[in-house]
Amino acid sequence: MDASEVAAIIIEPVQGEGGFLPAPQALLIALRTICDRHGILLIADEIQTGFARTGKMFGIEHSGVEPDLVTVAKALAGGFPLSGVIGRAELMDAAEPGGLGGTYAGSPIACAAALAVLDVIADEKLVERANVIGSRLRSTLESFARSSHMVPIAAIRGPGAMVAFDVVRHRGSNQPDAEAARRVVQAAIASGLILLTCGVHGNTIRLLNALTISDALLDEGLSKLEQALVSATL
Repeated sequence: MDASEVAAIIIEPVQGEGGFLPAPQALLIALRTICDRHGILLIADEIQTGFARTGKMFGIEHSGVEPDLVTVAKALAGGFPLSGVIGRAELMDAAEPGGLGGTYAGSPIACAAALAVLDVIADEKLVERANVIGSRLRSTLESFARSSHMVPIAAIRGPGAMVAFDVVRHRGSNQPDAEAARRVVQAAIASGLILLTCGVHGNTIRLLNALTISDALLDEGLSKLEQALVSATL
């Protein structure tokens, strides 16, 4: 289609359900250039990447690219139903009074919760904490990847505390093994650890612990993950 027919390009700085795949910086820069050239809005979907999860307040900050609009939800209100849009003033002010609305818009309790969340992120330095957690997760997963007594894993990735890895058929390969990933999740649940899978092949396991987690609880979770990777071997 012609560029004049495109209102906006929407992208996640790190894919969520798609497999926790960070968008290459070169791609985001190229999209910004295309949008500027043709008058198209660039929208960053920060529903999963927002509010310190990636080691920046927003995932798009890792690229240095400035979007026109940012969508936010999930972590915004610490579990209360609230979503929002952040954008350039000329865009946000373009709507007539009452022209913006939504199912979860304007809840006083959720808005108060969101303000408290922002205070906790600042007071407890959760942006910095996300990077500490992420380093611990990645280094531990790398040691798991070298073990011959566990389900083979590969492609450990993700910025900050938005970390994932792939369960594969053979150590050193990239061949997905969704069935083994399912066994890992089941074994983890049996020991009290909840894991989520994602990715187009269903073999990616993502780690999304709270940024307020203690070191002791993080270590306990990693120990349970280790046990799950061992018990899921055939």
